[in-house]
Amino acid sequence: MDSPASTSFDAIVVGTGPGGASVARELARAGSRVLILEQGGAAPLSGTLQQMASMAAVPGRAAFIHRDASLLVSGATLGGSSAVNFATAAPPPPALFAACGIDLAPALASLRAELPMAPLPDRLVGPMAARIAGAALAAGLDWRRLDKMIRPQICRSGCWRCVYGCPFGAKWTARDLVEEAVRHGAQLAARRRVTRVLLEGGRARGVELVRDGRVETVRAPLVVLAGGGIGSPRILHQSGLAPRHAPFFSDPVVAVMGSVDEDLGGAEVPMAAGVHLEEDSVALADLTLPRPMYQAFAAQVGRFDRLFAHARTLSVMVKIRDEIGGRIGPRWADKRLAPSDREKLRKGVELARGVLARAGARHVFSTWHFAAHPGGSVRIGAGVDADLETKAAGLYVCDASVIPQPWGLPPTLTLLCLGTRLGRHLATRG
Repeated sequence: MDSPASTSFDAIVVGTGPGGASVARELARAGSRVLILEQGGAAPLSGTLQQMASMAAVPGRAAFIHRDASLLVSGATLGGSSAVNFATAAPPPPALFAACGIDLAPALASLRAELPMAPLPDRLVGPMAARIAGAALAAGLDWRRLDKMIRPQICRSGCWRCVYGCPFGAKWTARDLVEEAVRHGAQLAARRRVTRVLLEGGRARGVELVRDGRVETVRAPLVVLAGGGIGSPRILHQSGLAPRHAPFFSDPVVAVMGSVDEDLGGAEVPMAAGVHLEEDSVALADLTLPRPMYQAFAAQVGRFDRLFAHARTLSVMVKIRDEIGGRIGPRWADKRLAPSDREKLRKGVELARGVLARAGARHVFSTWHFAAHPGGSVRIGAGVDADLETKAAGLYVCDASVIPQPWGLPPTLTLLCLGTRLGRHLATRG
């Protein structure tokens, strides 16, 4: 929408990723007048490389190059990173949140009953994922199918568009919750970049935003920041509520790739199955990527001899739980790998190479590391309390920035649980 139809709101939610969308839905369901602000666009997902690049590869807004040349990406669009992720539903670690006095079990139970969340059926597990799974099991790994937030009755075998933005409605995204919030009366305003929170007497009273180069203000007694692990600490700093620089985690990833003799197509749902080696802080999964992304990774590490082997190349994702460190600044984000992180990646790559060898792959190479889960920058117990409220009354944060410790798994379901819990709390408070 161009301008809100109303200028009087009970709550402003900044960001439409899983955290913000779930808070907005709960508030709207309860009858609150909610304004939802999104810095990116809200065009329907088309499943094209061009649109994906506009949502997740804009330097300084959704993509950041670290000094060690690694890449950190996020989603600047309606639905946030859920629009371009791999739709994997890793459950929240209960002990991590229980230590903070937070019980996510009720929210998790209601979300599991409502949302598509199950392993892929056989027909949607591609030949590359199946071959990797067989090799991983033969290597003694407890390789299992992962819960996916995908509607199997709509999903198409041989499709590769998960990471581009599914145009068929098969992949669940936080856009679904925003649409429901709007049906309950919430108002959505896209292409609004919030710069700071308005404070009066130590309380949140609204936000300042930029629209088409013009500075505007919107007022409400309740503000929920859900701008992501990078966006929210920046807004808090500009509001005088956080330091200039914030450390964070990012869940670094390396793709280990090798070619087989057979043409296996190269088009299938990624991360169909995998294993989480919690003691080693390493997770592995199959990771079939669209051809342009595969070719970019191969070229990045000088493997020009493999540019045209996409349909024959098996890929294993190695993801680690990294240490909190680095800095998020007002206009940049920088995080180098700690020595312990490099050792975790080394172990993971060694395991992935063993799996690929058992699968008959040759010409094996590893990509540079990249990451897509920035978080831990406004942690529970430090930046917010157990109710996700900041030191400014009426100002809350609900996105990956509040996760108290890294754990190296996809955060979507955890953020949905946090947002549902927060939304219900805010809807019932006096």
